[in-house]
Amino acid sequence: MPESPVVRTVQASLALGLLLGAMGVASANAVVKIDGSSTVYPITEAVAEDFQIARKGKIRVTVGISGTGGGFKKFCRAETDIVNASRPILKKEMDDCKAAGVQYVEMPVAYDALTVVVNPRNDWIKTITVADLRKIWEPAAQGRVMKWNQVNPAWPDAEIKLYGPGADSGTFDYFTEAIVGKAKSSRGDFTASEDDNVLVQGVASDRNALGFFGFAYYVENQKKIRALAVDGGRGGILPSVKTVEEGSYQPLSRPIFIYVNIKSAQRPEIRDFVEFYMRNAATLVKEVKFFPLPAKVYTVNLEHLEKRKVGTVFSGQSEIGLKIEDLLQREASF
Repeated sequence: MPESPVVRTVQASLALGLLLGAMGVASANAVVKIDGSSTVYPITEAVAEDFQIARKGKIRVTVGISGTGGGFKKFCRAETDIVNASRPILKKEMDDCKAAGVQYVEMPVAYDALTVVVNPRNDWIKTITVADLRKIWEPAAQGRVMKWNQVNPAWPDAEIKLYGPGADSGTFDYFTEAIVGKAKSSRGDFTASEDDNVLVQGVASDRNALGFFGFAYYVENQKKIRALAVDGGRGGILPSVKTVEEGSYQPLSRPIFIYVNIKSAQRPEIRDFVEFYMRNAATLVKEVKFFPLPAKVYTVNLEHLEKRKVGTVFSGQSEIGLKIEDLLQREASF
């Protein structure tokens, strides 16, 4: 079984540290700066670790986690070279980048199954409908829908403890649009964090908890938490490779991205890193428990970089229910 992202990170970091120490290198002059989504972080961090080892410490890669929204703020101020994004760039972010003269190449790198989870001691629910989720998370639920039996009379008279990504998260944007019908439209009385590990621990420690985050964090912690099947109108569907690839896990399947500053890409270390990313993405995406895209997508990403095809194939907002084949057609015709 492949090593977990956490174990892999520790091992690779130790290996890199030993390598740099042996070379007497405290820091590298060439730096690739990345920030953004906590969901995309495990993929980009895995690429960064392998890349730094392959380049023997000559290029340093920093990967921060400030959420997709926070990452785009830095990216559109040209403070970073690449942004990890768990949704497409929004209209305001497009305008901010344009005002600052920042052009970018959009690169889908994987698919994710946004996963709804409960505590393993929860013995009253295995499937949850989109209507149930809306009833729990919509703004009108704040201060009103506080107990499980207010959602479904068959569920217990116990307070629901909610956990979810913060307002700067692309996962939060996508979930609220898919479930409530409008991005960022949500009750505010829940435990929010840009760090998905905080959300995992919250759900793992409370029998009455319910939360949501990316599939990789569920897989990494499935002994501590349990995924719910989501019923979008065709019966309960659990997230899996099969249900994501065939498009049946809806409406919570979505593409995730990196965006590359085209000016930064003129620097050899940035181009080298992006090429390494796309050559190794399929393997590393699978290793850290995401769903890789067909090989052609990664090839097209590099063609777009080479041809300086800047911009986005989206309209400045997340699109719900976009299947892998739809994304492929869109990217190919860009």
